[in-house]
Amino acid sequence: MNDTHESSGSVGERRLQQLLGTADQAGDFYDRQVQPQLTGQMADFIARQTMMFLSTADAGGACDITFRAGPPGFVTVLDDRTVTYPEYRGNGVLASAGNITENPHVGLFFVDFTDDHIGLHVNGAARLRADEDQRRACPGLPVDTAPGRRPEFWVHITVEEAYVHCSKHIPHLEPAPRPRQRADRPRDGEYFVAPGGLRAPAYGPVPPAQAPPVTYPGGARV
Repeated sequence: MNDTHESSGSVGERRLQQLLGTADQAGDFYDRQVQPQLTGQMADFIARQTMMFLSTADAGGACDITFRAGPPGFVTVLDDRTVTYPEYRGNGVLASAGNITENPHVGLFFVDFTDDHIGLHVNGAARLRADEDQRRACPGLPVDTAPGRRPEFWVHITVEEAYVHCSKHIPHLEPAPRPRQRADRPRDGEYFVAPGGLRAPAYGPVPPAQAPPVTYPGGARV
């Protein structure tokens, strides 16, 4: 049995597993798939990826998700319990990094849309390190993940669990040259804030009342 079985999963997901009768199925997944560190295959997979999705939350639990991209290996596997990647100057908001200073829990999601159509979840605890400090502690870090730019800092992540995301609903995508933008496309900063306000949805106004709790067989409510 994988030692992660008893420690995997939140209280909420285990409660729902019991209510919906999937506890044995989930236990089998924890035993076979959830790893407390990266396997060699996981490390090789990360080294090939050119993008990832990053989830963070602040101290109050308000969530944020973002996207990071770079050449293969822009996320560096330092060992089976540690990964790191550089952060560069962007829009100045620093939402993900700011969350990490309040709450170190992060989730990384890598997905291969082109060859193997498989995904990898990596959850862990992150901290921020200055570029010079990280390079001093970790010699051999890549220097060309963004040619001509120097990292503002690095995100240093201690892996707590890693597991597969199955291929069932992963679409097939092929890399292609970016087409020329259409002439009437708004600039990035104006794309979602065009004048005119929100148009009324076709289905009418959203009622203020919250949906009632879900009731499961046996009377349990969530």
